[in-house]
Amino acid sequence: MGASKTKSNGRPRELRRRVLLPARLRNGAHWSDACILNISSRGLMIQSARAGPEGSVIELRRGEHVITARVVWREGSRAGLQSEQRVPVEEIMSLSGSQALQLVASEGALIERRKQPRTSASESRLRGRAMEFAGVLVIVIALAFGTWSTAQQALAKPLQRASAALGG
Repeated sequence: MGASKTKSNGRPRELRRRVLLPARLRNGAHWSDACILNISSRGLMIQSARAGPEGSVIELRRGEHVITARVVWREGSRAGLQSEQRVPVEEIMSLSGSQALQLVASEGALIERRKQPRTSASESRLRGRAMEFAGVLVIVIALAFGTWSTAQQALAKPLQRASAALGG
């Protein structure tokens, strides 16, 4: 047998590229970290504690790429995945050089990898202060109206008598 293995139907097995790429894995409602160990256009080998049993369908995210795949084998924390669609191997591998995945910050710039960046703590704090101010303002207005209404009722009869005594 040569360097490449063959499947039972005689076709040569597609070349797999050895990589070490971090990814996120979703199995049902649970998310976990995964590491892509090798990749081809139809499948991947990953290492993850939550890959799921054989036959289960999982979702693997790497950058903006979403790969839906079926677990075809599992040995310990390693699993072989067969993708439902062609895997963009070159695009996924090129993400490893992108700035968003570098371990060392370059020039102190923070790169947000989500489409919608998280709100900063100061924005949340300002929003909370505005809601607190609005609540206090509503309470003050309610108390002022209540005080005015009580004073009007308390002074209505004496002012009516004084007005009648003065001839008005």
